[in-house]
Amino acid sequence: MKQNFFAVDLGATSGRTVLGTFTGNGLELKEINRFSNHLIEVGGHFYWDIYALYRHIIDGLKLVAHSGESVASIGIDTWGVDFVCVGKDGNLLRQPYAYRDPHTVGAPEAFFTRVSHSAVYEKTGIQIMNFNSIFQLDTLRRNHDSALEAADKIIFMPDALSYMLTGEMVTEYTIASTAQLVNAYTRHLEPELLEAVGLKEENFGRFVFPGEKVGILTEEVQKITGLGAIPVIAVAGHDTGSAVAAVPALDGDFAYLSSGTWSLMGVETAAPVINAETEALNFTNEGGVAGTIRLLKNICGMWLLERCRLNWGQISYSELISEAEASEPFRSLINPDDDCFVNPADMEHAIIEYCRTTGQPIPEQRGQIVRCIFESLALRYRQVLENLCALSPHPVKTLHVIGGGSRNDLLNRFTANAIKMPVVAGPSEATAIGNVMVQAMAAGEATDIAGMRQLIHRSIPLKTYQPKDMEAWDMAYIHFKNCIR
Repeated sequence: MKQNFFAVDLGATSGRTVLGTFTGNGLELKEINRFSNHLIEVGGHFYWDIYALYRHIIDGLKLVAHSGESVASIGIDTWGVDFVCVGKDGNLLRQPYAYRDPHTVGAPEAFFTRVSHSAVYEKTGIQIMNFNSIFQLDTLRRNHDSALEAADKIIFMPDALSYMLTGEMVTEYTIASTAQLVNAYTRHLEPELLEAVGLKEENFGRFVFPGEKVGILTEEVQKITGLGAIPVIAVAGHDTGSAVAAVPALDGDFAYLSSGTWSLMGVETAAPVINAETEALNFTNEGGVAGTIRLLKNICGMWLLERCRLNWGQISYSELISEAEASEPFRSLINPDDDCFVNPADMEHAIIEYCRTTGQPIPEQRGQIVRCIFESLALRYRQVLENLCALSPHPVKTLHVIGGGSRNDLLNRFTANAIKMPVVAGPSEATAIGNVMVQAMAAGEATDIAGMRQLIHRSIPLKTYQPKDMEAWDMAYIHFKNCIR
């Protein structure tokens, strides 16, 4: 009898629930519900509405129950670093802060007055970003945050939602690794760093790895949804970990680009790569499935365009891409990772000001803005990939683009041209597929990641882009490096 696996896939701007099934033809995915994930701005802070996310998950489970489909298990993945404070009575103490909240500006520098940058990196191998959980926690501690002071447990976002479904508190490895609190070598919470933020291991849930069981749906959830005692499985709780598990590679000589709100570019390794060079380049070693490490770099992704579209109304992506294709190439370039693009009130204005201060032509039309974003992203990918190739323990011959950005034909073409390497695009639903894969392995339907990747390669349509116009892109790359501030 076929088994259906219910995947909850939550991104920083939207979420969905998906039912995945393995058949004789490969993997079949059926979207159950899709919904927005909005930041709540109040009192000078940005929060996530975890109760709304929980309600959307419940709605998805009810739809499956009413359809008569069986559910073998449930798995949840989300973005990284953010967490919930839970009181001694088991209640959530407030809505969780969002990683884009400005309260952590300057937080790493404050923390490094007590524990050195190198000491943190040597233990964790995680790139320094001001919103990493370690800096969020230290900021809350210094600000005498009432929720943290009253907290008995700290639970990361996917684990918090699993807790709301099962009543069981866990700390899943891949999501915890984004916090910069996990020792990259022992693959467990690092006591010295916990102490530095005023916490102990008992302030976290039971430590689990992808494929382990969290618990079963509570009687309350069973009654609300109409489902039975369905198990919840700890998948790769970090959405990038789930997405990378689904890279349809036939061998190990690849790099990946998980393309969405964020672009995450990296390679898969068997052990952490932590040295002076990775520290200087601010590369990260995040936990992966089946004992792997994801050596990668966070790059600002489609966030740039998504924020611009807020001021452009309901214009379609296809129209924007057409306008970009009709615009002059390499007219203006930006560094997508400049601090001015983190969370500006007006992204279009921020791009215009960047071009003005770097002495470049100012974008005057919407298509010029879009082309500037796409070309700049492609050139930033080249810069990061050059560093990755030097750090990787294996050669890199292909770039696999997965996630929603794999459907962006123009950006994929630009990327192949910029990196001078074939780009294989797909699957766009990589995160949900990786989530389902881990559940299937836990249920005994699959044995290893390599076999699952071959199955995905056979059953999901992929598109390969070969590099072209390399001389023009080489010249643009020189210009790009000159205008990075």
